[in-house]
Amino acid sequence: MAKHATVEWTVVNEGGNGTRAQIPLYSKPDWAKGYDVVVHNECFADTTDHDYIRSITSAHKDGVPAVVIHCAMHTYRATDIDDWREFLGVTSRRHDHQSRYAVKKVAPEHPVVKGIPEDWKTPMDELYVIDKLWPNAKALATSVSERDGKTYPVAWINQYGKARVFGTTYGHSDETFRDAVFLDYVSRGVLWAAGRLKD
Repeated sequence: MAKHATVEWTVVNEGGNGTRAQIPLYSKPDWAKGYDVVVHNECFADTTDHDYIRSITSAHKDGVPAVVIHCAMHTYRATDIDDWREFLGVTSRRHDHQSRYAVKKVAPEHPVVKGIPEDWKTPMDELYVIDKLWPNAKALATSVSERDGKTYPVAWINQYGKARVFGTTYGHSDETFRDAVFLDYVSRGVLWAAGRLKD
């Protein structure tokens, strides 16, 4: 990220390691105040509390930009409300095996993915099966499942209320987070969501 901009990070590592956890930060009414963008990569699949989930999504709906990475897509997947999924811009409940997936740009001129090489393959990572791309979301890049042969979004943008949201399903392994191409497009996604990168 430092290649693109000067950024001050606040890292929140709360909630424990169970699948039903809640992050105490989100209990504060103004939890998102002062942040230019919030990056979500939490992984609590079985947390279902409506008020808790809406304490997160309402801040974004009101205009706090976001970036959602990998496990955020499976977070709160057991709940019976769609607020989180609409915020993400995708619905996913499962993933394929780890492999090196070829990535195809479907919006090649978009500044977030413009720099992805035409022949780029991920490090070993999971391909998330996207059941739904929400109406305000637009795919930027896709990969093909080695299991079912279907094409799934792996990077996208979404408009959620007043907030820009950038998402990517890749990011499972440390190897991915050391990959220069991945880090570049995620960094550009952060800048785009924060309104610092023009379309």
